[in-house]
Amino acid sequence: MGCEDGQEARLIELGKMIDVRAREILTKIGPLPEASMLATLCIVLADEIKSHTAVADEPALEEILARIKQVKKKLEG
Repeated sequence: MGCEDGQEARLIELGKMIDVRAREILTKIGPLPEASMLATLCIVLADEIKSHTAVADEPALEEILARIKQVKKKLEG
């Protein structure tokens, strides 16, 4: 996956965070098809974000959704 210069360490850090959450999901509910795993992971991460903000604002969630869509496009080729 590509990133801007200087963002490599952050990308690795975020990847590790996602890997931890994915492994937690696998431990709790077992193997899932890739699309189901991705959807479940997105929901878990969105829930964590919402839980950590006093009032989740719509623009922030829209930005997250846009980023998820960008990553999906890159993964699909």
